[in-house]
Amino acid sequence: MTRSIFKRPIAAHPRRGIGVISSMPSPVSPKNEPADLTGTSPDYWSFVEAAKRRISEEFPDADLSANQMFLSLNRASSTVIYDFESTIHRPAGRTWSSFRLLLALWVNGPLSPNEVARLAGMSKAAVSSLVTTLLNKGLLLREASPIDGRSVILHLTQAGTADIRTAFQAQNERESLWAEALTQVEQETLVGLLEKVMAQRNAIGARYRN
Repeated sequence: MTRSIFKRPIAAHPRRGIGVISSMPSPVSPKNEPADLTGTSPDYWSFVEAAKRRISEEFPDADLSANQMFLSLNRASSTVIYDFESTIHRPAGRTWSSFRLLLALWVNGPLSPNEVARLAGMSKAAVSSLVTTLLNKGLLLREASPIDGRSVILHLTQAGTADIRTAFQAQNERESLWAEALTQVEQETLVGLLEKVMAQRNAIGARYRN
């Protein structure tokens, strides 16, 4: 016979006359997965350290240093990007994606949609959709390629150039606030280390947008 999971009897609700649970046991968790009843679960950033502890228990032979490095890189990047978008770009009526697209054109000059996708780290479908939006806002021009009439070239309009310049200046001020945590030498060291990691992509045959 199945035993009741309740430690105490169900009491009658004084107004509605229906049963309510007066006492329940602690939530049952799978083995090695204790329920978190303390309210001290990790936040988005401290999750990295929590993951390290858990992985070390389940996978003693795991490369914890590599895992922590890439978890940290991923979460630091997404945290900073969210901050840029929510404090700078959204209030100005743009998105992080539109900033990346306009920046690619501002830095490189006229480009084909495929080249924009590669430099902005976006899919071709995402670029196509975003280009339509930016054309309607008067920030881009789309013209037939002088080399291949079947393809098009994207240009910044005067308004588009003004918009990306304003966006860059605002973001760079925010970047400086984040970077104040490191000295100039530390910033240069960090950039150098990231470049060293990225140089490994060809050695391991990494896949990336191209």
